[in-house]
Amino acid sequence: MTMMPDKPDVRPARLPDTDYADNFSDIHPPLTAHEALVESDRCYFCYDAPCMTACPTSIDIPLFIRQIAAGNPKGAAKTIYAENILGGMCARVCPTETLCEEVCVREIAEGKPVKIGLLQRYATDRFMERDYPHPFIRAAPTGKTVAVVGAGPAGLSCAHRLASLGHDVVILDARPKPGGLNEFGIAAYKTTNDFAQDEVDFILGVGGVKIETGQMLGRDFTVDGLLSRYDAIFLGMGLPGVNDLGLAGEDADGCVDAVDFIARLRQADDLSQLAVGRRVVVIGGGMTAVDVAMQSKLLGAEEVTIAYRRGEEHMNASAYEQELARTHGVVIRHWLQPSALTVDDRGAVTAITLEFTSMDGGRLAGTGETVTLVADQVFKAIGQNFADNPMEGSGIAFERGRIRADADRRTSHPKVWAGGDCVFGGEDLTVASVEDGKIAAMSIHRTLMGLLE
Repeated sequence: MTMMPDKPDVRPARLPDTDYADNFSDIHPPLTAHEALVESDRCYFCYDAPCMTACPTSIDIPLFIRQIAAGNPKGAAKTIYAENILGGMCARVCPTETLCEEVCVREIAEGKPVKIGLLQRYATDRFMERDYPHPFIRAAPTGKTVAVVGAGPAGLSCAHRLASLGHDVVILDARPKPGGLNEFGIAAYKTTNDFAQDEVDFILGVGGVKIETGQMLGRDFTVDGLLSRYDAIFLGMGLPGVNDLGLAGEDADGCVDAVDFIARLRQADDLSQLAVGRRVVVIGGGMTAVDVAMQSKLLGAEEVTIAYRRGEEHMNASAYEQELARTHGVVIRHWLQPSALTVDDRGAVTAITLEFTSMDGGRLAGTGETVTLVADQVFKAIGQNFADNPMEGSGIAFERGRIRADADRRTSHPKVWAGGDCVFGGEDLTVASVEDGKIAAMSIHRTLMGLLE
């Protein structure tokens, strides 16, 4: 089946100016004080709380909910921050429906879990809004210095924990501002009002952390150079490269890196000036694919289709996020993989041809049958990588294109730790990156202080 492409139609200002603020407003409005008290009263405060076990950072969820119920959101926030210093952002972006809330006893018994994520947001928002003293008091200086590469969730978590233990930390980040994924990679409707930067400022309130932006590993410094100046290194720079489709014409106008598009959207002062196609196709099945599809629709794209090579159950994006996209008019099609791009004589994408797939003896295979979708824009959201290995010659071992690290987030180099998306086997979740940073910080601390592992 083939549709004849029209002239590409990628342009800004598809909507009335007033629509942009509404479309990109907070998708999950925060709880009021009364709503938080009512919701906290639903918790059974389980002794062997399955929600706590399901949380990658092991927040004491029953305790912080009990503190909210007792009218003590400040104490609840401190309970959250004790395990997750980025608890405010995680409350906004965590897939709670597949973590703590999925195993909530109320969910199992009634199909209606306690709203743990919203309660966590209520407590942490109240704490930050009231400008309370930092929940951590920095220990006496140890005289040890640590370089953290990457100012994203893993790096910030690691730096904060190390600083609270008395070490001096310098964070080096390639971007013009800190925050990493939280600042540049998360859908704008999930984190509004510059919350990512407010949270960075809050984290730095512990003291002992210096951030240097515009500093890229492999360009402005090397691992060996850092090793000559610091007692330890933590690598948490994520994956700067994006996987290609491997198709002719991939450099054409309208074939766009989804991660880069989301970053530009997040930094735009005027969303109406961000150009979007009339008919958009997104290739991928993870959260980046859903985020760019949703935001294309909110920018005024008339038709948005996500094409994924496997079935719905294989998508990394949660069922909730998939349904959210559908309710906003995004079409999700499964068992399709890209096979060709159609490019006009001006060098712009006009359509994409997709091949149907199926499982053949446990392996994914093309069936030979194809469908062509007209598209002004094709977004690539099929994973990220190290486009070039900036650690070449450093002695750090890799596995399947990512850094190999053990349970303590130690790499093959005795003075280097790593965590977050750049590590092999990572979960590609903000909350998992936070936990990686925390685990690495404690391992670094034990090593620097000569404590037994």
